[in-house]
Amino acid sequence: MSTEPAATTSPTTSRVKGSHRPYGKAVLQLLGGLLIGAILFFLVLPTLLVIPISLNDSSHIELPPKGLTLRWYSEFLSDPDWRAATIFSLKIALSTTVASTAVGTMAAIGLVRGNLPGKALLQALSLGPMIVPHVVFGVALYLIFSPLGLTGNFVGFLVAHTVLSVPYVIITVSAALERFDPSLELAALSCGANRTRAFFNVVLPNIAPSVAAAAVFAFLASFDEATVAFFISDTGGKTISRKMFEDIDFNLTPVIASVSTLLVATSLVLMGSIHLLVGRGED
Repeated sequence: MSTEPAATTSPTTSRVKGSHRPYGKAVLQLLGGLLIGAILFFLVLPTLLVIPISLNDSSHIELPPKGLTLRWYSEFLSDPDWRAATIFSLKIALSTTVASTAVGTMAAIGLVRGNLPGKALLQALSLGPMIVPHVVFGVALYLIFSPLGLTGNFVGFLVAHTVLSVPYVIITVSAALERFDPSLELAALSCGANRTRAFFNVVLPNIAPSVAAAAVFAFLASFDEATVAFFISDTGGKTISRKMFEDIDFNLTPVIASVSTLLVATSLVLMGSIHLLVGRGED
């Protein structure tokens, strides 16, 4: 009976082969990081370009700018039409934040804690405004609001933006309720508290960071909304997004870039606050 000698591997060969693996992995990670960075830069670049345009000394859109000035920010703040559109948008956004946070929080509690018939269908319907294209939603609202005289006024915008913002609140608050330990609420109930008191004293303090984050999402969804506002605005009441569309068509100046820069800065500050709120809630 013959036996073949077992194959042996040289220690030197094994070290050479093993040394290629971490090197190849590092190269792939580097290439992947560069690709992701390039994609992110491509996505962010158009937003960043409005900043130097807003500081352009010329009276028309020009890149790179020939000189730097804050003139267009001053014109935005001093123009009565821009001020009226900004104040109108802020009033709508703040009111929408309050209404959608209250409605969305109650809806999230019902969907997460309640034993409702057709619960899955109700959850899908509650997210409908995020799925339906805003163009379709805007046309539908115009056809409904126009006979009722709700186009171009505060009530019409409040209703429309609340419908659009509620899904963001439902998603955020529902996630917080799913993570919340229900035994804490049951303990409060067993100690004699009713449902309302247990919610405000036990549940709400624990999910407060998520509710605050949902409120910020609702504010941004209302303040930055442009498509629906285009359909339900009129000369009597227009949001800042509708005003921007009009000036792009008829009066294109670097003021548009300055307004865009301010909107980007506002969004970044609010998104940063969301990050802090969510992080505080997880600690």
